[in-house]
Amino acid sequence: MAVAAHAHAAATATATATATATATAKGLPATDWPAAYALLHAADRRPGGRPLGPDGLVALADAAWWSGRMDEAVSARLRAHAGYVATGDRRGAGLTAWWLSDAYHRLGRPAAAAGWLRRAHHDLDGRPDCPEQGLLAWTDTARAEEHHDPAAALAAVRRTARLAARSGSTDLLALARQAEASLLLAHDRRAEAFALLDAAQAAAARGELSAAATGRLHSLLAGQALRAGDLRRASAWADVAMAWCAGQPPGPHPFRPLCRVHHIAVLELRGAWARAEESVRLVVQEAGPDARGAVAEASYLLGEIQRRQGRTAEAERSYARAYGLGRVPQPGLGLLRLRQGRGDAALAGLRIALDCLPDPAHDRLGRARLLAALAETALALGDPETARQAVRDLEALAAPDAPLLTALATAARGTLTHDPAALRRSLALWRDLRVPYEAARVRARLAAAG
Repeated sequence: MAVAAHAHAAATATATATATATATAKGLPATDWPAAYALLHAADRRPGGRPLGPDGLVALADAAWWSGRMDEAVSARLRAHAGYVATGDRRGAGLTAWWLSDAYHRLGRPAAAAGWLRRAHHDLDGRPDCPEQGLLAWTDTARAEEHHDPAAALAAVRRTARLAARSGSTDLLALARQAEASLLLAHDRRAEAFALLDAAQAAAARGELSAAATGRLHSLLAGQALRAGDLRRASAWADVAMAWCAGQPPGPHPFRPLCRVHHIAVLELRGAWARAEESVRLVVQEAGPDARGAVAEASYLLGEIQRRQGRTAEAERSYARAYGLGRVPQPGLGLLRLRQGRGDAALAGLRIALDCLPDPAHDRLGRARLLAALAETALALGDPETARQAVRDLEALAAPDAPLLTALATAARGTLTHDPAALRRSLALWRDLRVPYEAARVRARLAAAG
């Protein structure tokens, strides 16, 4: 009787924990990932008890992942995948393999990520219309973009959209819109792209999606808008993302560091530097092993604030930390070198950064900032031809619906030609965008121009 009661208690605990984790994964109220993790972990390790099956292990992996226990999440998913394969559940195996690919990608292990993505395709081979194929197609879109294969990316995103429509998955539809918008932005079809991003963001903000899809979109969209030069959308979406993060349980979180980084980027532009510095500290404090890129970007942004405040030694350290984590610290380091009287080093660093920009079509703001810094540095070094070419390239990035890019280009043109009218147009744009540091710099140039 005692043995039977113990078995019943273990089974009940496992079922309850699995149900809790499943409810949390769907974004239902009363979510408590740490509690779900503790319950599932205990059920899996209970002496004399039966270990969790594949579904229970997936629930354990979800709870561990949301609780910031990335290594345990990976370990549980590896066991779940083996369990699904042993029982012949190809869809369960394929979905678990996709999650493993995603986890290894976040952990900065591209070879392992690619291997598990191939395994996911293998597991789902022969099931072309199942919803899990949609996640593979969404991931294939991003990978094709990384490899500069637009034809493959377009085919993959169209497949994602078809599978989203066929399965009726709101998650997959929102992810398909995000992926298609990325392709459209790369081809300068901005109006169509932002219409799709607006729809995806609205679905996430209205609570129509699972927690995983909501978090993924919140961690992507503000950054996409900022890289496209749309500060207003980036600011609004970063605020929404941080409000969502605030409603999540405290402690480590898979999406909070990147959402916070996008918010820091907006705060840095808007001149809220004290708040931005505090947020950088929180990113470092909250980041798990899968948030290396977020810590790198936060460190770079901290260096930008410190450089602008004249805190040279601190800026040097922040840029070095960003570089050590894989973020090229340009154009900030180049502008710091220029201020230090090391113009040749500044020019060389900026040229290399421009040559090595991973994908200029997907980061117009990053390219624009590098070009603006190159023009400024070349002018300071007495190289007007390099400055003129940089300004022409910068002007080619400007767009009527991207006042941030236009403000950079107009300021660079006014500085190059000493044209007060161009500088005044730039000043008006910076004021309208509420970017005080750049507005102050243009004001100083206007004063110097007489």
